[in-house]
Amino acid sequence: MAVFHFCFDLAHFRLIEQNFYRDPFWTTQRTVIVSLFLFCAGFGQAIAVTQGQTWRRFWRRWAQVAGCAVLVSIGSYLMFPRSYIYFGVLHGIAVMLVVTRFTARMGPWLWPLGLLAVLLPRLVQHSFFDTRWTSWVGLVTRKPVTEDYVPLLPWLGVMWWGLAAGLWVLRNRPHWVGGILPGAFRPLALLGRWSLSFYMLHQPVLIGLLMLWMQLR
Repeated sequence: MAVFHFCFDLAHFRLIEQNFYRDPFWTTQRTVIVSLFLFCAGFGQAIAVTQGQTWRRFWRRWAQVAGCAVLVSIGSYLMFPRSYIYFGVLHGIAVMLVVTRFTARMGPWLWPLGLLAVLLPRLVQHSFFDTRWTSWVGLVTRKPVTEDYVPLLPWLGVMWWGLAAGLWVLRNRPHWVGGILPGAFRPLALLGRWSLSFYMLHQPVLIGLLMLWMQLR
């Protein structure tokens, strides 16, 4: 993700010539990155539910995600006033966290529900969902003009699959996610524990460094 965003920043400052909106080389990477985001978020919900996370702690974490989503909208508006992010990955996660929390007890039904969520935007589209106030659902006839767009459909399906996979692993193969992590992977574990902070800080740092380098050059 950080490498992808760094390359995007290079293109934004015209230091490289790449089309991040149409080139399959970049759009495919974006799809894979967002899929990993949401699958891991769903898996994390499985761990939280299994460990008996209280509603108070859930809402506190949810407020952090939602608050960061608001900051992303403000920051993107300053950089891209015509295409700012109004329902990007954090906005989507904030909504999907609530949905997955209330559906976590559905167990194996999460797999077909996820498939339905993934397929539904391909089967149903309507111009009603093309406005900024309704496009977050995902049943649009055309993609809105925004720098990041992660609507409820189809992406809720990926998060449901992550939740279903997590519940299955914790019930049948708990050793896959337990035990002591090898030393070489501990820096990644640190990033995992502070994933929201890393997500929020990496772009300002990268953009700031690029702007400084351009000024010095």
